[in-house]
Amino acid sequence: MASAQQIETGGAEPAAEISEDDLFDVLANQRRRFAVHLLKREPDDAVEIGEMAEQIAAWENGIDTAEISSSERKRVYTALQQSHLPKMDDAGVVEFNKARGVVEPTPALTDVDVYLDVVEGREIPWSEYYLGLSGVAAALVSAVWIGVWPFTLLPEMAWTLAIVVAFAFSALAHKYYTAEMEVGRGEEPPEVGGE
Repeated sequence: MASAQQIETGGAEPAAEISEDDLFDVLANQRRRFAVHLLKREPDDAVEIGEMAEQIAAWENGIDTAEISSSERKRVYTALQQSHLPKMDDAGVVEFNKARGVVEPTPALTDVDVYLDVVEGREIPWSEYYLGLSGVAAALVSAVWIGVWPFTLLPEMAWTLAIVVAFAFSALAHKYYTAEMEVGRGEEPPEVGGE
């Protein structure tokens, strides 16, 4: 995820600091993750709370913004205004002007890259995948080293190359996957899908 960040806010202002605990607390709620995604898409722009509520309600219900009902929008708007945005403001990731109904990302939020490891159904997390791949590579090296048939049919260098290619392919696939799962990248948050 992200390590504790110390961000200079410029000029004579003191540095803003966001701890990992505060960042994890902000990201613990889906609506706040959706708000972060929306703000990271347009890091230089302020977002009106009404627009934010409309988009988050659409994501939550899996529909277009034109299809959400006024009660769905109001439910999200109220939760954002009364709970989520003040909490994010207190953590230092946004500047929430309740009187104007405007939310702006802080430099601390724009400088933090957030990736979600969304594991659905029978998928396995990347850490377990690499652990399994390492186990297979170790078994293969052992079989080649002690001369178990059919591993003796190819030279040791061929098996070494096979292991290197397996890890390189896995690393490329992982890099592509994490780029797709970055919060603020793409039109929809990683949790919504469709990326």
